[in-house]
Amino acid sequence: VQLQASGGGLVQAGDSLRLSCVASERTFSSYTMGWFRQAPGKERELVACISWSGGSRFYSDSVKGRFTISRDNAKNTVYLQMNILKPEDTAVYYCAAAPQFLVVVAGYHYWGQGTQVTVSS
Repeated sequence: VQLQASGGGLVQAGDSLRLSCVASERTFSSYTMGWFRQAPGKERELVACISWSGGSRFYSDSVKGRFTISRDNAKNTVYLQMNILKPEDTAVYYCAAAPQFLVVVAGYHYWGQGTQVTVSS
């Protein structure tokens, strides 16, 4: 599965962005999809993930209530709506796919190339 993430940019604190990740295969609909981020000098962390049906979702405590993950299986696309952005949200954001609903980095076998999100104060 090839993943292409987009939608990053430079915004001010309090603004919103929507990230998109398009998958190359129809089997996309069978995968759990996750959004991860990695800031300079920090480990990659899971931000949110969504099961193949959309029935299960997970959010990290740092984004809960501000970010929303969704998917459109007909378009092979997963989204991350990010609201009330903070400077600490600055990172490279990656989308990834896993065969099961996982809330850890390990197990996500397919990764997109990353998109930079920078939030100025």
